[in-house]
Amino acid sequence: MNARTLWLHLRVPFSFFLLPIFWFAVSQSPTLHLGRIVAVGLVIHLLLYPASNAYNSYFDKDEGPIGGLESPPPVTSSLYWLSWVLDIVALILGAFVNWAFVVYLLVYGFITKAYSHDRIRLKKYPIFSWLLISGLQGGITYVMTYVSINNLPLSAVLEPRLLLGGLLGVLNLMALYPVTQVYQHSEDARRGDRTLSLLLGVRGTFICAVVMYGLSLLAFYVYFQGSYYFWLYLVFLLPAVLYFLRWFWRVWHNPGLADYRHTMRMMWTSGVCLNSFFILLIALTHS
Repeated sequence: MNARTLWLHLRVPFSFFLLPIFWFAVSQSPTLHLGRIVAVGLVIHLLLYPASNAYNSYFDKDEGPIGGLESPPPVTSSLYWLSWVLDIVALILGAFVNWAFVVYLLVYGFITKAYSHDRIRLKKYPIFSWLLISGLQGGITYVMTYVSINNLPLSAVLEPRLLLGGLLGVLNLMALYPVTQVYQHSEDARRGDRTLSLLLGVRGTFICAVVMYGLSLLAFYVYFQGSYYFWLYLVFLLPAVLYFLRWFWRVWHNPGLADYRHTMRMMWTSGVCLNSFFILLIALTHS
């Protein structure tokens, strides 16, 4: 593998779709420590997530589209070792933030490797992997980002409002995660991975997303106590909701439209909406 193909398998742009969790944690922080915010953000999105993507790509060896990469090049052991190098660099840099952040990096790395490794392969357990990845990328990432950028002890993770914020992240990922699998049914079936989307079917995947997004909206209403922040959230989310509902309607009549390109359009639309809202929320809560 050359430098270009290694870079493609890191799928760095895919981190954009998970970035709202980070911005949400920053927006809820009592003070903004710029150095810590930059350090935590860069380590998570340019090292930790790409390392996980590379490790997953190495063991999946996909021949069809995967998240953020329509035509994945063949992989070799170079990608496997690159994923470990990125993880080690992340841990070294994380030690300059605080030890709570190092614990998070270790936990994330261990879980995602167990998710992908062919001898463990948590990915093949549909409901468990759905709950696991949603909890990891949504809840644990939110809580540990907040703790790390505010230099808090690990005991702070038990604060009720912090846990509620983590729950919001979990619900969002529970809606998003199956949708990212909806175009990979044949690839997953070929490897013997019975993902949640494969278990639910195309229509069931969309119904699941609607239900989980509905629960997420309810949780956001409770979290923001019905304030104008919640209604502003709805306004920013509206383009993504309209796109999704239109896509859902078309897929219901033609399941073939649940393909890679429509999924990526949905992801980019949602990513732009959510990142924009939470960046604005940072400005509003710290003005």
